[in-house]
Amino acid sequence: MAYYLVRAKPKPELLGELSRQLKQNAFVSLRPFGKALTHSLENARSESDGTAIWEEEDYCSPPLAEERAAVLDLYFDEITVESVKPGEGWKQIHALPKLNLKAD
Repeated sequence: MAYYLVRAKPKPELLGELSRQLKQNAFVSLRPFGKALTHSLENARSESDGTAIWEEEDYCSPPLAEERAAVLDLYFDEITVESVKPGEGWKQIHALPKLNLKAD
């Protein structure tokens, strides 16, 4: 298993929908990544320019292929990944504010 620090530009018009989906645990049943993706998105942080950032565990090659096809490409643009050790990504971003999932 690999771990990545993910950066992505949220689609502002879909943040409310993403928030509702997370509250309803809509992604948890997606196999094999649903629980990890839900945890990551619920704990995502926001950089000063509004970019969402979180740590994600993944089994895919290319990274996040299944997650992107099922969820991420709907709600985010400009998705990039950087390899990290488990927990290292969360340590790097812990001081950042949580991602605001409310629609503007």
